[in-house]
Amino acid sequence: MNFRGDRHDEPEINLIPFIDVLLVILIFLMLSTTYSKFTELQVTLPAADADAARDRPAEIIVAVAADGRYAVDKQPVEGRSVELLAAALRAAAEQRQNPFLIISADATAAHQAVINVLDAARRAGLVRITFAAQNPAQAGTAP
Repeated sequence: MNFRGDRHDEPEINLIPFIDVLLVILIFLMLSTTYSKFTELQVTLPAADADAARDRPAEIIVAVAADGRYAVDKQPVEGRSVELLAAALRAAAEQRQNPFLIISADATAAHQAVINVLDAARRAGLVRITFAAQNPAQAGTAP
């Protein structure tokens, strides 16, 4: 006696391996996608609406030229290395108590030049740092 009826098993599709494969493909595509470069953006820097500059005796002003040259308190720094800049900052900081570093970079200066100033300030032990900017109304006029 056969008590089993004619049972037709429907084919079953297992979705879990399919989902796993799709997730792996999605992760691969996300990691291999190239994004547009930020250097292609046209950015005009720096400009800010701020009060007039005040003369503070504990200020150390570092100027960064467009070609990457540095000047600490209007004295040019020989060379462009971080070590020379850090030594100049240490010498300027010795004369002041709790100095305040102001980075005055040209709008067309390379970001690496500004990062070098920040690195030199860290090496010199300067922790009070700010950036100088010009008033937007004066941004279009040459000094």
